[in-house]
Amino acid sequence: MLKRQLGACVTFFPQPTTLIATQNGEGEVNLMMASWVGIVSKTPPTIAVSLNRDRHSYANIKANGTFSVNVVPAKMAQAADACGLASGKKVDKQKLTGLEVSPGTLEGVSLVDESPLNVECRYLSETELGDYRLVFGEIVEIHACEEAFNEQGEAVVKVFDPLVYLGGMREFWSLGKKDADAYSAGLALLDKD
Repeated sequence: MLKRQLGACVTFFPQPTTLIATQNGEGEVNLMMASWVGIVSKTPPTIAVSLNRDRHSYANIKANGTFSVNVVPAKMAQAADACGLASGKKVDKQKLTGLEVSPGTLEGVSLVDESPLNVECRYLSETELGDYRLVFGEIVEIHACEEAFNEQGEAVVKVFDPLVYLGGMREFWSLGKKDADAYSAGLALLDKD
């Protein structure tokens, strides 16, 4: 396959589309669209979010010590994009988008009701990366919508319908079909030995 060099940039995809929900000292909720998000440890369960140090959400996390990461389904693309375009310093994003929140189990955590998967986090630490801060959050609880489980209690992935962001191209895409089972598809190659 012939390759083209793109230089040092942030063209990497897919990235998850999430809404970071934070609260300020008065309990006012801010929603920020973020795609630089990922699980970074299983023991202890930890998620990392990269935020610009000047963002309202970053200030809220530092002041409050808690936040949530909310998976965005494809049907919420417009609302999520608006939450990324507007500043929480100037705009009430819940009023702008019509999104609702409910309290999490941690004090000061809000969960986006329309999100099928919510991750409650407690601030652990951060790493400075230029103008950005890689914020590490201890995963305290994960909430998944009941509709995403069948009668046997197995997850029905299509219900989550996660929206992905193509960094560098500035496009949102929904996922297609399941192509393989992780931790087993590659066994056929390993069994050849």
